[in-house]
Amino acid sequence: MWFLQEDSMNEQEIKEQLCDVCHKMWQLGWVAANDGNVSVKLEDGTFFATPTGMSKSFITPDKLVRINDKGEVLEGAAGLRPSSEIKMHLCCYRERSDVGAVLHAHPPVATGYAVANKALDEYTMIESVIAIGSVPVTPYGTPSTDEVPEAIKPYLQEHDVMLLQNHGALTVGADLITAYYRMETLELFAKISLNAHLLGGAQEISRENIDRLCSMRAQYGVTGKHPGYKKYPNGQN
Repeated sequence: MWFLQEDSMNEQEIKEQLCDVCHKMWQLGWVAANDGNVSVKLEDGTFFATPTGMSKSFITPDKLVRINDKGEVLEGAAGLRPSSEIKMHLCCYRERSDVGAVLHAHPPVATGYAVANKALDEYTMIESVIAIGSVPVTPYGTPSTDEVPEAIKPYLQEHDVMLLQNHGALTVGADLITAYYRMETLELFAKISLNAHLLGGAQEISRENIDRLCSMRAQYGVTGKHPGYKKYPNGQN
């Protein structure tokens, strides 16, 4: 199931994959209690989304809701509503036609950078340079309001991975597994960056080699957006 792409899956398989991702997020300690939310875009332009007020460890296919592009529930068990952060998800789909899935979680080390308002913009690890590039901290927004989508909107055209100030992390992808892998990459990069600083500081790759690595994305079949070489000295600019 993990390796099937959504265009080769039926809706039940997509639901099961979405639940697998939710369970993995909880197992990895990226979410606690009712934290985090996940959505997937379907071929008919509707979306499956996780419900509000439910631990990701308890998510099953019958607990997912189908919504339209306004966040209105089209299908779902009685009393279930989409995540309160669905406005953020819908913003990603509106701004990026290539986005097929959105993940929001609170991976502890990456979220530590978000709370400290420190962008992950050091080009120090080959894999992260190719996969995600620098990761900005988007401005503070009150959850469930329009402040959050407005805060992330300026960054979506260059980034598939963002830190949300005092909140957590956001990743998007052409499909669910790509978005999930980007969250994994983000948290690993955050851990390595923190360890490097504890050891006295990270050694950045030369600009020439950074550019070479960025140019290899097509060779490796990496989809989505990439900021190239971009620094965020104040977290957000």
